[in-house]
Amino acid sequence: MDFDVIVLGAGAAGMMCAAVAGRRGRRVLLVEHAVELGEKIRISGGGHCNFTNLQTRPEAFLSSNPHFCRSALARYTPRDFIALVERHGIRYHEKTLGQLFCDGSAVQIIAMLRSECDAAGVRWAMPVKVEGVARHESGGTTGFEVATSQGSFRAHTLVVATGGLSIPKIGATPLGYRIAEQFGLPVVAPKPALVPLAAAPEWLAQFGKLSGASFDVIASLGKAPPGPEWPSFHEAALITHRGLSGPAVLQVSSYWQLAGGRGPVSLDLLPESDAGAWLAPHRRDQQGLGGLLAEFLPRRFAQSFAEAHGWTQPLAQMSNAALETVARTLKDWRIQPSGTLGYAKAEVTLGGVDTDALSQQTLEARGMPGLHFIGEVVDVTGWLGGYNFQWAWSSGHAAGMAA
Repeated sequence: MDFDVIVLGAGAAGMMCAAVAGRRGRRVLLVEHAVELGEKIRISGGGHCNFTNLQTRPEAFLSSNPHFCRSALARYTPRDFIALVERHGIRYHEKTLGQLFCDGSAVQIIAMLRSECDAAGVRWAMPVKVEGVARHESGGTTGFEVATSQGSFRAHTLVVATGGLSIPKIGATPLGYRIAEQFGLPVVAPKPALVPLAAAPEWLAQFGKLSGASFDVIASLGKAPPGPEWPSFHEAALITHRGLSGPAVLQVSSYWQLAGGRGPVSLDLLPESDAGAWLAPHRRDQQGLGGLLAEFLPRRFAQSFAEAHGWTQPLAQMSNAALETVARTLKDWRIQPSGTLGYAKAEVTLGGVDTDALSQQTLEARGMPGLHFIGEVVDVTGWLGGYNFQWAWSSGHAAGMAA
């Protein structure tokens, strides 16, 4: 065999895996089709790379098997990656909710991973196009042969770290899913996740003109079939000319997709207040609801919200029943999305290689020794805020230790 390990994809998971395997003395080849290294890392976090989250826990990941990610996350934690960042002298800060960003540029993380790979003796084939993958047997040894635009390479172990379908403009492809299916592994149907939601024309007619308005909400989806409540997210929502975005909406969009794109999204517009108790002292006010809401919400949005519901008269002229309806709506404004803005605007991909077909400890395919899948190509999707990078580091480390 030419190599011990071939890693397909030099993104976050692929570089981590290659470096770890190389440090173990494995002969590693890292294969990448893109011209520029680590583009998804480079553009993440507004160019500062939200590289992990201090609050990482299994409950912050979506998967058909919600327990699958536990082993890898426990064995390579945010603290482990932070130690690597600090060893390379990269300064960082916590923004909110445990999210860690580089003080400088995301390019520092790419350079760190490249340096780790080089120090571990990893060989590079970049940019090359992967033309096919096949099982290879020679002299009683079984492995894999990868045909590329620069010739064929063979290895005992093949690690697929090709990512998902999000952000196609930087080179996303379905290669990883095709390799899984080729070797008989099931794939949970991919969908855009952490993605802005599109709104119906009638909603846009009322609110689309407010594009750019941002406000604090608690976004939620309701109950997960068959039972427990899905999480809610207390962050910002943003109105766009096509619908809704902002961290809270991106978070809940993954669960909306998991629910099959059915049902409304609920926004609590007064997340720190009891709406009924807040309205009560204003029961005799001569001002309208829009003016009162402007204390908490952007004025143009507050006025449009009141007008869209027909609440334009002074509060003193509104019945008790109407005010009760106002209070309920402020705490549970239901919006039925018409869809998402797709992979072009999605942060990550929901779904992927079925975790039931993989080992929790090594990410190796059951029944196909030597074949591993890591990172976004696997059916493990994290929340917004550094969770998906931590899954890349943790799954990459797990496979690198086993490959």
